[in-house]
Amino acid sequence: MSDPDDTADAAARLRALEQRIAKAKGAPTAKNHSEEHYSQAQLAWRMVIELVAGLGIGFGIGYGLDTLLGTMPIFLVLFIFLGLAAGVKTMLRSAQEVQKKQLANEASRRGDDRRG
Repeated sequence: MSDPDDTADAAARLRALEQRIAKAKGAPTAKNHSEEHYSQAQLAWRMVIELVAGLGIGFGIGYGLDTLLGTMPIFLVLFIFLGLAAGVKTMLRSAQEVQKKQLANEASRRGDDRRG
């Protein structure tokens, strides 16, 4: 069996080694999500999907109403334009949301710089 003193000594050496490794690595720096290389692409895809979804929903509603009522292009064209408007409105809302987050991040960063 192992001696309790050897176990305690090994645990102390392990803790000391972990502290030295952590000190050598330095504090982990948190990356801002907007600074990552793929976040802008994700934002662009989100906006494209919102626009296409609006158009698709408008197309579906318009085509369905035209089929039910027997008036082929009237509701289709009307609801495609309404879907386009809804998609653009959703895109603008997403852009405002991202802009607010970026402004809040910049303001907090400036506040951190003043304190440090």
